[in-house]
Amino acid sequence: MLGFSAFLAALGNGGGANLNCGGNPFRGSAGKGADPAFQPAIEWVSAHLSLAIGIGLVFLALCLIIGTVLQWLSARGQFMFLDCVTRNTAAVAEPWRQSRQMGNNLFVFLFLFGLAVLALIILVAGLGWVIARPDIAARQFGSAAIEALFVCVPLFVVVAFGSGLLNLAIQDFIVPIMYRRKIGTLAAFAAFAREILPGHVGSFVLFYLMRFVLALGAGILSMFVICLTCCIAALPYLSSVVLLPVAVFFRCYSLYFLAQFGQEWQFLPGGGSMPCASL
Repeated sequence: MLGFSAFLAALGNGGGANLNCGGNPFRGSAGKGADPAFQPAIEWVSAHLSLAIGIGLVFLALCLIIGTVLQWLSARGQFMFLDCVTRNTAAVAEPWRQSRQMGNNLFVFLFLFGLAVLALIILVAGLGWVIARPDIAARQFGSAAIEALFVCVPLFVVVAFGSGLLNLAIQDFIVPIMYRRKIGTLAAFAAFAREILPGHVGSFVLFYLMRFVLALGAGILSMFVICLTCCIAALPYLSSVVLLPVAVFFRCYSLYFLAQFGQEWQFLPGGGSMPCASL
């Protein structure tokens, strides 16, 4: 049951195997034309282009709906998992009911935040297209294309790093603040910026550097377990149960760090035994 809560909490974080079989199915062995096996499909798409576009749009809409539902379940699951860890229980129904308002509030924030990130990505891509337009029109890779890469790649990195760091901060600190004070996401951000972050920026930098190192070790351990179980431990939900100690560790890690900022933030026994500088 605790693994089920961890499974829900991780739904919005992606995951799973990324299989790349290599090759391009639309390129023959000699690099001329399409593979004969795919020729009928290509001919059908060419003959029914409007229908193919419609099917693609329906598929895209289904993916967006499924992704939205998973994000909503993840928002609720984060509070469920936090409640189970802090109270040392393995309940599902009660934390699900209690997390309704906070989970929905977090979901709305994450949904709008995702739209903002998507808009930034589209803007950066549009900027790259404008810069590289002369080379695109000439069908060549020249100075304009190189300039577009130099401008847009750093911007993409900044957007990806910033959004990833904010998502980590939400999981590590904003969700516990919401849970403790029963407040919304924006109010939790305000409390974090006003009461916890000032004067401790360096401690949080060290925290995330250590978290990165620990994540590397956890990733190696997880791969070892997956290989040891012939990939059974990589299956959805089963992975959350088999690797539950890893999920509990990272949930407790940020809670123990947060507990050092005052008695109010004591979620677990002995949470304030170490000074911030030690982490």
